[in-house]
Amino acid sequence: MTSPSISSSLTVRLELPGRPTAVSELSGAVERAGGLVTALDITSSSNDRMQVDVTLNARDTDHGDQIVDAMRSVEGVVIGKVSDRTFLVHLGGKLEVKPKVPIRNRDDLSLIYTPGVARVCMAIAEKPSDARNLTIKRNTVAVLTDGSAVLGLGDIGPLAALPVMEGKAALFKRFADIDAFPICLDTYDTEEIIRTAKAIAPVFAGINLEDISAPRCFEIEERLRDELDIPVFHDDQHGTAIVVLAALRNALRVVGKELEGVRIAMSGAGAAGTAILKLLIKAGARDVVVTDINGVIHRERPDVSTGSNPHLQWIAEHTNERGLQGNLKDAIRGADVLIGVSAPNLLTGDDIATMAEGSIVFALANPVPEVDPAAAAQHAAVVATGRSDFANQINNVLVFPGVFRGLLDAHADEVSDEVLLAAAKAVSDTVPREELNAAYIIPSVFHPNLSASVAEAVEAAAKGEPAGS
Repeated sequence: MTSPSISSSLTVRLELPGRPTAVSELSGAVERAGGLVTALDITSSSNDRMQVDVTLNARDTDHGDQIVDAMRSVEGVVIGKVSDRTFLVHLGGKLEVKPKVPIRNRDDLSLIYTPGVARVCMAIAEKPSDARNLTIKRNTVAVLTDGSAVLGLGDIGPLAALPVMEGKAALFKRFADIDAFPICLDTYDTEEIIRTAKAIAPVFAGINLEDISAPRCFEIEERLRDELDIPVFHDDQHGTAIVVLAALRNALRVVGKELEGVRIAMSGAGAAGTAILKLLIKAGARDVVVTDINGVIHRERPDVSTGSNPHLQWIAEHTNERGLQGNLKDAIRGADVLIGVSAPNLLTGDDIATMAEGSIVFALANPVPEVDPAAAAQHAAVVATGRSDFANQINNVLVFPGVFRGLLDAHADEVSDEVLLAAAKAVSDTVPREELNAAYIIPSVFHPNLSASVAEAVEAAAKGEPAGS
């Protein structure tokens, strides 16, 4: 059973009697119902009654209702307003647009808008590159999706994906001071998505593709990279790959192994899995076996040998030199590293026990990993997940703000492999060797130097300069 979480946080306004035990009775009722009280504030009081705001965490919506019913059973309690804190945070959206300059009088208006703006328009018409200096383009990123592959939710469509894209834009601002706009397209047509992205590109200095299902995401990214003069970054692919490589480098340092010498088993050959694979190979990994829903990917497999799936064919040609066949359990036997970006509950702790001594497990399916982290930790030396309630969270927010900050500062027009590798090194190096241990292989999202370090490394790589120059 999952534990209470901040994602299902409620604030319950209620009245209760002024008797000495009333508060402890209330807290006890919440705890017996499986909830967790995180705050208790008395908002008003009289001789015999108190008004109290109780903030608590539940497992989910139904569990929250059960907890409120349990509170209602306490003698003398009258339940008032019940507020879902998650929904309150999202009320009215999480973004707004504000002018950077004052509009106080007619002179200001003439400078910002007509007639003064005409001179700026003509300057850009004569020299388009001036748009980076004279408009929002210099610091603006489009967060673009069709809502077809939202993390943990699947194909929920563009409207339902909007809160996620708003959140992404808020993180861009918080961690890299970038103005990002959510662009949710009401189409799954690959050509229309490409055409629309190209049509809106003049406003932006970069495009962050988000939550677009495979295999369409591959073509969309590749085409936009070829046809636009601004960097296009598919965070589900390359953000994940950067963080995985950074975390793996540090995990290997903990167990005293080298990337070039370890056996890696991967579960998942979708967008994230493919990008991780390509970056690992670029970084020096030599022995990788990839599995998908049909088992180990190898050259003799029918959906590979016929050439009907170029994506799987590429994987088969660049991995599994030993010609291993079978399933995921076969792939991890004797492996040093497991990287899962696939589906929940595929393995048990006993399966992890078949891996090599000093094994590393990255079980990144979210919210339920490929193997229970606690069970994996009984046998693996290092365990990481995509969740915030376990050590070593592999989270894209570690990199995408800094990556785009560096790309924008470099006036880059592409995202090269060198940029990805530089970003990964910057993330891993943020954890000094003297602080490194099995439970701390990746820095906190809130590490004060993280985004700046990634941005500096990316800017240097984009300019073809040594880091720190």
